[in-house]
Amino acid sequence: MKRFNKRLALGGAACCLALCAMLAPAWAGTIKVGAIFAVTGPASFLGGPEARSAEMVVEQINKAGGINGDTIELIIKDTAGSSEKAVSFAKQLIEEEKVVAIIGPSTSGESMAVKKIAEDGKTTLISCAAAEVIVDPVAAYVFKTPQKDSFAAQMIFEEMQRLKIDTIAITAGNDGFGKAGKVQLEKMAPDFGIKVAASETYDSKATDLSALVAKLKANNAIQAVINWSVVPAQAIIAKNMRQANWQVPLFQSHGFGNIKYAEAAGAAAEGIIFPCGRLLVVDSLDDSHPQKALLSRYKQEYEAKYKEEASAFGGYAYDAMNIIVAAIKQGGNDRAKVRDAVEGLKDFPGVGGMFSFSPQDHNGLSIDSFAMMTVKDGKFILYQGK
Repeated sequence: MKRFNKRLALGGAACCLALCAMLAPAWAGTIKVGAIFAVTGPASFLGGPEARSAEMVVEQINKAGGINGDTIELIIKDTAGSSEKAVSFAKQLIEEEKVVAIIGPSTSGESMAVKKIAEDGKTTLISCAAAEVIVDPVAAYVFKTPQKDSFAAQMIFEEMQRLKIDTIAITAGNDGFGKAGKVQLEKMAPDFGIKVAASETYDSKATDLSALVAKLKANNAIQAVINWSVVPAQAIIAKNMRQANWQVPLFQSHGFGNIKYAEAAGAAAEGIIFPCGRLLVVDSLDDSHPQKALLSRYKQEYEAKYKEEASAFGGYAYDAMNIIVAAIKQGGNDRAKVRDAVEGLKDFPGVGGMFSFSPQDHNGLSIDSFAMMTVKDGKFILYQGK
């Protein structure tokens, strides 16, 4: 009887273990995080560094033992800059892969396309795109790491005031980022006593903007140009202005924060003024600067691993991934708890600045996260004014 009871007990234990295994979530021991980036295509200058930065963070976390012993599985989807693909991938990651959160997309248009999907799927999305409309109005599950458009516009207009520039032209790409920036610039200019003499939108894939430049140059009242776009237009408008011998200052958005853009413009990039995070000029910062150590570490690790210069765009994904890791440490593999943990983060150090989220602010950065920069001898340097 004792032998029978022992076998029964063992059999019962085995059945219990088998039942537990069947009932346990498929992700036990693995935490799935989705990523939607434009790794290839015209926005690859954004998505490539973002994907590589996210992979680097995950590799480091897993090598150090994961999160409470669980391994992160990063599932990267390449949209090639397509909003349609972004939508399809977001649904796949939420419904089929059951990810706890998603970082990306790379562009503002893609981010706006998937915003409602993340919200409906109750899955945290931390966009790596800049348009302010991504988080304004606030959606419960949607955040972003790049600094606000309105902060960039304010920095540009304040510098124009110092330079006594009061009449400008605005040019912008017809993509999500360009349209959102153009709206902010037009809305804010009067607050700084600046008249917008012309405001033009062009095809973001244009390869020649000389006709637009000629049209603007014909207006002698225009003292400066603000261009709000991503490649290739950022380099093209600079080249076309130089070719037309139009010497007014050219200001660019924070989307100019990759040295490859300046390289594409060549000599025409000299003197371009733009706001951006301090990663681009980390070597110029005092050792006492609160971001210096983190920025230096990211730059050194990224450049050693991938043999290319670190950019602000890779930093957006680096921050997004680290924010998700911090939230998972608090909320585990529970989507709602991870969302709450992200929203509750305060004074969280990142490449883009110090993040402090709240129910009213899903960007979490102040205007101090920006510095004004310019191009000199083909390099980014801190802008000292003229």
